[in-house]
Amino acid sequence: MTELIIRPARAQDADAISVLVNRAYRGDSSRSGWTTEADLLDGKRTTTSDVQALLNRHDVVILTGWVAETLLVTLCAEWHAEEQVAHLGMIAVEPTAQNRGYGKKMILAAEQWAVAHWGARASQMAVVSVRQTLIAFYQRLGYQATGELKPFPHLPEMWQAKVDNMQLMTLQKAL
Repeated sequence: MTELIIRPARAQDADAISVLVNRAYRGDSSRSGWTTEADLLDGKRTTTSDVQALLNRHDVVILTGWVAETLLVTLCAEWHAEEQVAHLGMIAVEPTAQNRGYGKKMILAAEQWAVAHWGARASQMAVVSVRQTLIAFYQRLGYQATGELKPFPHLPEMWQAKVDNMQLMTLQKAL
C-alpha cells in the first residue's frame, strides 16, 4: 500500500470530497469498487454545500486520505457528547483504489482521533441493512449490530431508492 497521508479536511477540499463520495457510492463509476450502492439507489449521496456545512460544525471532523496529492479516501465523524459516541459516516474510498487497506486505515484513524479529541468511548455507524458484504467488513473491524434499525431516509431531491424497505442498521464498537 502506498503511504496514505491522513489530515482533517479544509474548506477548499469540500468539492473534492463531494465528488469522491458520489463516485464511491453512486453511478457507474462506483461499480469499479466493491462498496457501490448503484443497484440500490440513484442520485447523489452528498453535495459540496452539504460537505461545506459539515466542515463548519464544531462537532464534526471530516478526515481525508491523500496519496501523492490525490484524495483517495474520506470519512466524516460526528460527536455525540451525551452518549460519548463518535458516529462515522460518508466513508468513501476511490473505487479504483479499493481493496488496498485505505478504508480500514481511515476508520482506525477516525477512532483514534475521536478518542484523542473527544474522549469517545464508542464508535458507531449506520449501514444499509442489505449490504451484507460491507457489514461483514465492519464486523471484522470489531463493530457489532446493536439491534437498532431505522427506515432508510426518504430524500427524493437527493436520491431515489431502487429497492423497497431498506433500513439502516446501527453497528457499534467500544473504543
